[in-house]
Amino acid sequence: MERFPSAAALVAAKQPERPVLASRPHAAARAARWFLQNFPGDVAYAYKANSSVFMIGALYGAGIRHFDVASTPELEDAATIPNAHLHFMHPVKSRRSIAKAYHSHGIRSFSLDSEDELQKIVTETGAASDLVLFVRIVVPPINSAVPLERKFGISGEAAARLLIKARQAADELGITFHVGSQTMTPDAYSHALGEVGKLIGHAGVVVDRLDVGGGFPALYPGMTPAPLSSFMAAIREGVEKLPVREDVRLMCEPGRALVAEAESVIVRVEARRGTDLFINDGGYGVLFDAAHLNWVFPAQLVSRVPAKGEGTEAFALWGPTCDSIDFMKGPFVLPANIKEGDYIEIGNVGAYGRAIAGDFNGYGRYDEVILDDEPMMSLYGADEINRAAGQR
Repeated sequence: MERFPSAAALVAAKQPERPVLASRPHAAARAARWFLQNFPGDVAYAYKANSSVFMIGALYGAGIRHFDVASTPELEDAATIPNAHLHFMHPVKSRRSIAKAYHSHGIRSFSLDSEDELQKIVTETGAASDLVLFVRIVVPPINSAVPLERKFGISGEAAARLLIKARQAADELGITFHVGSQTMTPDAYSHALGEVGKLIGHAGVVVDRLDVGGGFPALYPGMTPAPLSSFMAAIREGVEKLPVREDVRLMCEPGRALVAEAESVIVRVEARRGTDLFINDGGYGVLFDAAHLNWVFPAQLVSRVPAKGEGTEAFALWGPTCDSIDFMKGPFVLPANIKEGDYIEIGNVGAYGRAIAGDFNGYGRYDEVILDDEPMMSLYGADEINRAAGQR
C-alpha cells in the first residue's frame, strides 16, 4: 500500500484515473483511544461502519477488542481477529446464523426485541446456560440526523414481559437501545436512560448489562455536535440513577465516531457546467450520504494551489453514472475557477461510504492509499482531549 504525506502529494505523483480511497489509520486510532479512555465500559466497534483492514487494524492496535456484528459475513470476518469479543446485535437473525454464531464462533452475546426471537435463540443454542441477552427497547430520536426507532425495538408492557422471559433464559441480562445515527446532543442518551430506568422498575428484573448503542456523532460542515465529553457525562449521570446492580457492565457501539474522519475520497472533475461539477464518484459509490441524505462533506482542491485572490463558489456535484439521482446538491465550496481535470479531496467519508459503495454502471472501483496528514475536520483536537480529561 502506497503512502503519501497528503492528497496533494498523491495527485502530484500519480494523476490517478480512478477515484482514490485515502485512509488515515492514525485518525481512527486516536478516536478509539479517546473512547477507551472516556467511556466507562466496553467499547464495541460497529463493524458495519467500515470493515477495511486499515480501519480494523488501527482500531485493534489502539486497544479495541469488542465488535458489534450484524450478519453472518460480518461475524465470520471479525472472528479472524485475535482475542475479539463479538456481539451479535441485529435484533432479527436467521436460525442458521444464530446456531453458527454460537456453536462455530463462540458468540454468547445476542440482542432481541421479541419473544419469537428469544425462542429462536434458546432453541438454536440448545437452551444454553451461558447466554448474554440484550433486550432492545425503543427510544425517541432526539436531535438525530438519521432516526432509527421505526424498525427495531420494543416498548411498554410488551418490553417488560420480554425482559422477564429473557431473564429466565439468560446467564446475564442486558438492555440496549439506539438513539439514532449522528445524534447531535447528549440529552438523547439522558432521555433514553430515563426510559430504561422506568422499564426496569416496571419489570422488576435484575439487569447485569447495559448497552447504550451507537449514535455518537462525527463532524461535518453544517453539523457541529456537542462535545463528545458531554455525551460521556450524560451517560455517567444517567446510569447512576438507574435501579441496577452496582457492578452493571456498560457497553457502547460507536461506528461513525471512530472512523468517519479517518477516510477521504479523491475525485477528478470530468466536466464543469456552470456551478455543476461532474466527478468520477458519486451517490452509488462512497458519496451515498451526500446524494441520498443531502449531507455535505468537507471538500478542497488538491491538484493545484488556487490563484492569489481567487474567490470561492458553491458547487453541486454529479456522479459518473447515467442515473439522474446520482446528484449531490451540497453546497460544496471550492475555488471559483475550478475546471475539468482538477482533483478534489472530499473528506470525512470513512463511515459507511466504503461499506455502501457499489459498482453500478461499471463504476465503484477505487485505488487505495494511506495519508499521513490530519483529517479535514476532526472532533478529537486538543480542546476535546483536555475537556474530557477534566471530567474523568
